[in-house]
Amino acid sequence: MRKRSLLALAGTVTALTVAAAVPASASDAVLTTGAAGGSAVAVGDTVTAPLAAGTAATLYTTANSTSGVKCTTSQFTASVTGNPTAPGTATESVTAHTLANCTSNITGVLGVDSITINNLPYSATITSDGTLTVTPPSGSAIQATGKLRTLLGTITCVYRAPSLTAQAANADNSITFTDQQFTKSSGSSLCPASGYFSAKYAPVTDAGVPVFVN
Repeated sequence: MRKRSLLALAGTVTALTVAAAVPASASDAVLTTGAAGGSAVAVGDTVTAPLAAGTAATLYTTANSTSGVKCTTSQFTASVTGNPTAPGTATESVTAHTLANCTSNITGVLGVDSITINNLPYSATITSDGTLTVTPPSGSAIQATGKLRTLLGTITCVYRAPSLTAQAANADNSITFTDQQFTKSSGSSLCPASGYFSAKYAPVTDAGVPVFVN
């Protein structure tokens, strides 16, 4: 009996030691802060991200071109609406997306007064493999409105997309959009027929703490 009691005690001590070795903050949620497998991002938390240092958000007239609009300031803000166990799909509501300090090299365009993202909030999903998909409200579209200065005065160009896709990376806590196509829905003949959006946002943070995808 004494031998069994000692064995049981040893087993209990071992189990407690193993449990103590696992950080109390460790999580198996899709979105965590501080590290992969760190603390779970709480539903209702706000995540933000500016442009990655030294980069610009661009809306070019064709894929892989250098003609169009370039913005050196941009940021998105989203509220986490769901953060299940990984592997899985977390959900967010994109409540703000700003672009500023924009210039253009489109022939006939003298400057950019503003680029505004319309029809917010958008819904976003992010899967454990890092795929981010942004979709508009039902019956709507992701929309960007640009006001451009020309020799003929200020013109308004409206572009729409059914959805956007990006890729998240834990190496630098980034989200990258590459050549996401918008189509002109209205505007002057000086407005290009299409716009291809590219931007890298980093770091994505929750209250200043880097966010990871698991």
